[in-house]
Amino acid sequence: MRTYIIKRLFLSVGILFLVAFVIYALMRSMPTSYVEAVARERANLPGSKSYTEWLAQLNSIYGLDSGVVKGFFSWIGRAVRGQFGDSWYYNIPVTEKFKETVWFSFALGSVAFALELVIAIPLGILAARKQYSTVDYAVTVIALVGISLPVFFFATILKLVFSIQLGWFDLNGTVGRYFDQLSRWGQLLDIGKHYVLPVFALVIISIGGLMRYTRTNMLEVLNSDYIRTARAKGLSEKRVINYHAFRNTLIPIVTIIGGSIPGLFAGALITETLFGITGIGKTSYDAMVNGDIPFSMFYLLFLAALTLLGTLIADILYAVVDPRVRVN
Repeated sequence: MRTYIIKRLFLSVGILFLVAFVIYALMRSMPTSYVEAVARERANLPGSKSYTEWLAQLNSIYGLDSGVVKGFFSWIGRAVRGQFGDSWYYNIPVTEKFKETVWFSFALGSVAFALELVIAIPLGILAARKQYSTVDYAVTVIALVGISLPVFFFATILKLVFSIQLGWFDLNGTVGRYFDQLSRWGQLLDIGKHYVLPVFALVIISIGGLMRYTRTNMLEVLNSDYIRTARAKGLSEKRVINYHAFRNTLIPIVTIIGGSIPGLFAGALITETLFGITGIGKTSYDAMVNGDIPFSMFYLLFLAALTLLGTLIADILYAVVDPRVRVN
């Protein structure tokens, strides 16, 4: 298993290197007006250098004054050392802006992800055990509603009902107007209160697919020969479901779980925008639409690394839930 993980790590590094080259080549293909606009803007600042000097400096920093291959190795050499340059839109180092915003997305995504697993998997199993019953139909309706509802529509309805009509929650932001006057415990409660609606929106939208997937796989497992054999041997229904059936149902589910883990850091663009949460998703979107090439390159490379990490985690989870994977 250790050898397999080491091989996958080396393979992931190679894939990440190729993806980084594609990202750099695509950014080099974009109009140079972005660089020229930044150089012109900085040249107009009091006591600043001339436009020509700024343009030459920016082209040198990002390797735009050389060929694609040479420029890429110059950029990737600095990227390996954690030097991604300054953000053109936020006017601070890219990594510093990333550290300021990523934890908002992680807090939002991790809570929503945990609730999604706790709600969707047990309901999917329950629906499979009681196929064609009232419970099964209710779970199916909830799943279809979650799959069909656009997140921007559902989030807007939540804000209309709970923020405007009932006044239970604030419309936007992560803290209230009197946050600084609260105690430490009061501040934690205030932050948690502002995350209720965004988390609820993400959970309802996300649980539908996982519930349906869990139900389908559980039905397939329950109709297997070894399940009928276990029941014929006189095992209790609780042991048949919790030990034999559930363990084998987890095997395909870990693919979804492993693929969802990178989303904890990637950010929820629409949800963060609607609820005014300055997470990495909203921050990256604002950077891209404003032509912030350094931040965009960093964020795309970050997403690629998260995707490869999620795939590796999914493979390791396979070995955990299925001992046959660990056979040499």
